[in-house]
Amino acid sequence: MRDQIVAGNWKMNCDIQEMKTLLSDLKKQDFKEEVKVMVAPSYTNLYPAKELLEDSRIEVAAQNMHEAESGAFTGEVSAKMLTSLGLKTVILGHSERRSIYKESHELLAAKVKSALANGLHIIFCIGEELEARKSEKQVEVVKKQLTDSVFGLSASEWDKITLAYEPVWAIGTGETASSQQAQDMHAEIRKMIADTYSSAVAEKISILYGGSVKPNNAQEIFAMKDVDGGLIGGAALKAKDFTQIINSF
Repeated sequence: MRDQIVAGNWKMNCDIQEMKTLLSDLKKQDFKEEVKVMVAPSYTNLYPAKELLEDSRIEVAAQNMHEAESGAFTGEVSAKMLTSLGLKTVILGHSERRSIYKESHELLAAKVKSALANGLHIIFCIGEELEARKSEKQVEVVKKQLTDSVFGLSASEWDKITLAYEPVWAIGTGETASSQQAQDMHAEIRKMIADTYSSAVAEKISILYGGSVKPNNAQEIFAMKDVDGGLIGGAALKAKDFTQIINSF
């Protein structure tokens, strides 16, 4: 049985007081016991969030990290710094990191290596932009992202990997991805893993969907055979919406 996971990526939102209010609201909600729930605040809120959620089943994850252990990298945060806070999970390869900050496959491979060396679990993001989808190259694009960044890992290292498929063209663009399009790509991704490793490895990997999941579409999306949860953006900033999504399985 694959893990069912709903992770809220807060991006660059919530100051300290807004975070406290949101987490206080979330702690009052009733979540399905079988679903793993995560929130990923910005760096400045990681430690206070961890403290606020000590008596909760909500896990705090990081949105990003640097690939080096330490050094002259102003403004960056290392894997060791994250684990020193008691964090267990980091998001890597998010579409905004790829597009805005030009993170390459090679850089992401280095980040993955560093995260694993420090015992972190990784939510590794993959997905195509609109041009690739329109030219029907989405499978080719995603396979390249996986091949160049994580398909060099050993089968055992995949125990620490969760994938998140983001159809970038369906996030804040007015375009809409159907639940069947989500299922089709998740099935393709699982097949890529099976072809590279084995069916056994592929079947145990949770693949989250990150294409504008909302309370009104989560149930349909999560009902798909190869969709194991969601990486949630804007809806994760509202406690009731996030809870409704979590309870949509």
